[in-house]
Amino acid sequence: MNEAENRQKVIVRTSIIGIAANIVLSAFKAFVGFATNSIAVTLDAVNNLSDALSSVITIVGAKLSNKLPDKKHPLGYGRIEYLSAMVVAAIVLYAGGTSAVESVKKIIHPEAADYSTVSLVIIASAVVVKLVLGKFVKRQGERVNSGALVASGADALFDAILSLSVLASAIVFILTGISLEAYVGLVISGFIIKSGIGMLIETLDDILGKRADGDLVKKIKALLTEEPQVRGAYDVILNNYGPDKFLGSVHLELPDTMTVEEVDELTRKVQARVLKETGVILTGVGVYSHNTKNDEAAKIRSNVLKLVKAHEWALQFHGFYVNLEEKAIRFDVVMNFEIKPQEGLDILHKEISEAYPDFDLHIAADIDAS
Repeated sequence: MNEAENRQKVIVRTSIIGIAANIVLSAFKAFVGFATNSIAVTLDAVNNLSDALSSVITIVGAKLSNKLPDKKHPLGYGRIEYLSAMVVAAIVLYAGGTSAVESVKKIIHPEAADYSTVSLVIIASAVVVKLVLGKFVKRQGERVNSGALVASGADALFDAILSLSVLASAIVFILTGISLEAYVGLVISGFIIKSGIGMLIETLDDILGKRADGDLVKKIKALLTEEPQVRGAYDVILNNYGPDKFLGSVHLELPDTMTVEEVDELTRKVQARVLKETGVILTGVGVYSHNTKNDEAAKIRSNVLKLVKAHEWALQFHGFYVNLEEKAIRFDVVMNFEIKPQEGLDILHKEISEAYPDFDLHIAADIDAS
């Protein structure tokens, strides 16, 4: 069984456990809610039912995302998992919204609840089950990098806290006769809505394209710079096509003495190694040449570096090369998002042209993506 198949199996198995647990909890809570006339318990049951539906969608998403690439979708269907996570978020938001409406109705038109010992035991048991289930599902999601499972696990842990608040309001009512359950129901609704919004934002970040994981980028750069010819690895761009499905590109700084044949051999070697060690497919490996033939280039590089680093918005300077025969200087600079790229380029071009008026400048602005 390959890694993708094992991942899917874990997601499906964990989701089925979640479905079974949530359906049982929902049934018991619905019975208690109607029997005791408790809006808070009834809404808790609805919340558990929405969790079960979310797990079903997670299974469907995992199955579809594992489809093999085809002519229409040559990079596969991995991003379907993000769409399924968005559907889960929408369900959670709907459940939270309807729960809030019902709670407000109960606040305006209150009805007394009638709790029994059995109902309290069922609610207390639900708290324990949800705690165990939440930790289990979240741990499995983190193990296989499934955003949908992690979200479901976090939601289950929230549910445990909310069920505990329902239990507390029931005990307060029994001891004092003060009914807080409609207000507790409104608080539950607020937490459900907050959870749904958080899930939606996180999934949208994945779809829009968020900054690559720093540890993964560091590992890729470390692997690349272990090669003796590589003077530096820059501009790592990772495109996400589903959880743990990355296509990327990078620039390597290599000595200007290497032949095209040597560069070709090296790039194929590092592509294979990065794929083996990280699972990232490097579809593009660009090259910067590094001056090795004279000391004058090193002196010019040092001076230009000082001019560039004098600006706080200039985060990194790389790909520097001087062609002394043709009087040309070229390099890339990574800028932060506080300055427009063209504005930064104009400033650097002016300052460096004043220092080296006889040289043609070719400065490229790079994205602070990694």
